Amino acid sequence: MNDTIRDLVRRRADDRCEYLHIPQEATPFISFHIKHVIAKQHLENDGVDLSGLAYACDRCNAFKGPNLSSIDPNTGEKVDLYHPRTNVWSDHFAVSAGMIVGLTPIGRATARLLRMNDPRRVELRLKWLEEGGNIWIY
Repeated sequence: MNDTIRDLVRRRADDRCEYLHIPQEATPFISFHIKHVIAKQHLENDGVDLSGLAYACDRCNAFKGPNLSSIDPNTGEKVDLYHPRTNVWSDHFAVSAGMIVGLTPIGRATARLLRMNDPRRVELRLKWLEEGGNIWIY
């Protein structure tokens, strides 16, 4: 992927993980990634489509992997994961006491699969918020 595409995706995301909504600035020693929202293995076209790319922190990128769906922990039902191009973050997630709360089956399944509330991630989020940071971009 060329630098122009990387920069376009990064700027579109306002330099924040499109899943966790923490800014790159909060984790200066760990670079964020450009990832395919729908893994290339699931697509017929091998070309680069900007609408299929997302800016993601290293942990969200690793935990999401090629997954397209997960299980809603409340209902046990399989649901699609949050898609940063077609879903609105605040429709599916809220932040309470540093925890990301899934508001919908998509939000709950995504928060669980991406381990959005692992202790270190909550600690990082709380520190960022205490320092006056903001996780909202929409």
